[in-house]
Amino acid sequence: MAQRALIVDDEPDIRELLEITLGRMKLDTRCARNVKEAREWLAREPFDLCLTDMRLPDGTGQELVQLIQQRYPQTPVAMITAYGSLDTAINALKAGAFDFLTKPVDLARLRELVATALRLRSPQVQDVAEGSVDSRLLGDSPPMRVLRKQIAKLSRSQAPVYISGESGSGKELVARLIHELGPRTEQPFVPVNCGAIPSELMESEFFGHKKGSFTGAVEDKPGLFKAADGGTLFLDEVADLPLPMQVKLLRAIQEKAVRAVGGQQEVAVDVRILSATHKDLAGEVAAGRFRQDLYYRLNVIELGVPPLRERREDIALLAERSLQRLAAECGLEPAQLSDEALEKLKSYRFPGNVRELENMLERAYTLCEDDLIQASDLRLGDAPAPGSGDSAGGSLTQIDDLEDFLESIERQAIMQALEETRWNRTAAAQRLGLSFRSMRYRLKKLGID
Repeated sequence: MAQRALIVDDEPDIRELLEITLGRMKLDTRCARNVKEAREWLAREPFDLCLTDMRLPDGTGQELVQLIQQRYPQTPVAMITAYGSLDTAINALKAGAFDFLTKPVDLARLRELVATALRLRSPQVQDVAEGSVDSRLLGDSPPMRVLRKQIAKLSRSQAPVYISGESGSGKELVARLIHELGPRTEQPFVPVNCGAIPSELMESEFFGHKKGSFTGAVEDKPGLFKAADGGTLFLDEVADLPLPMQVKLLRAIQEKAVRAVGGQQEVAVDVRILSATHKDLAGEVAAGRFRQDLYYRLNVIELGVPPLRERREDIALLAERSLQRLAAECGLEPAQLSDEALEKLKSYRFPGNVRELENMLERAYTLCEDDLIQASDLRLGDAPAPGSGDSAGGSLTQIDDLEDFLESIERQAIMQALEETRWNRTAAAQRLGLSFRSMRYRLKKLGID
């Protein structure tokens, strides 16, 4: 049975163009001139895709997006907007539109959008159950249940998503799941740490270069955008991009095209952008370190990943799975946590989140006796209960190494100050009574990024 598309537009020429193009793609089409006719078609037949103009004689395409989201959530809907109506397109994406096109309609872009939308209805994508999210994004706390639902919803869209959260909270895993549950799952997922690329090499890394374009360019290089073509490009620590690169990135996203260093022509790319940072990106914009126009292009939809201290009921499960993984890697029996050790973990703030928990358990696993991890194996001293305000504490009998113990206390105090000042290092230094120079030295010594 042929897949079916609903075309909603009051201009006969646009309807005919869309009908002919989709017909050549073997789609069975139905046409509506206004919201009323579109409602009637939707009530009468199931559709695999809907394309709607923004402005209609008796309403807006936004109304149709909302209707389809409420009553026919399995039908992806794309908005057609006038050229330059970026705000309209962004509002449509926030309302649940799959993607958008601008007039005059680029037929190559239209075919690309339709093919991607139809993959949402393919058995391969539909067979990826939410259970696969459950098995990798562990936890049954209320914040995690909400997060899993948001991931499932966002995976059906092509909207840029900004993933916010602290270091170690699992932002890259969330990005991978959005990609894998969506229509691009069979295409590349390309993660890049923006803070790890030297500024002088950024343009070449992102957009590629031609042989001989600079010293050391001994062959053509495609770049990260081309590597992710058809798939997803995940920009981790995007706040670390220098301002000149932000301008070039913005243009690539807007034009959906890149030009290699030394190249003469732009090359079209089809990439979904996901981005993340542990910093307060809105604060970076306010401070003039991040472009506001790029911020709005990346942050069409924001998805927050909760820190571990806000879902303490998940710690036992996370610890169990982590210990099982460690045992499997070593070919040994998994260790167990003593009740005291588990309580110790539940009372710790975890400034490094899930990554810190995993590292802590790996160290404890090598220290423990008889496959039982005791509280002392965690080397936490006397971790303060949440909200107790006791940052030092600790019994001298639990100190195995004074330097490690003092470093742990120092790390906790600095991380807490950074969190409370929204990662403003100057403000955190003032709160701790340190000079900025001293703060910078301590951050480097402790390896805090």
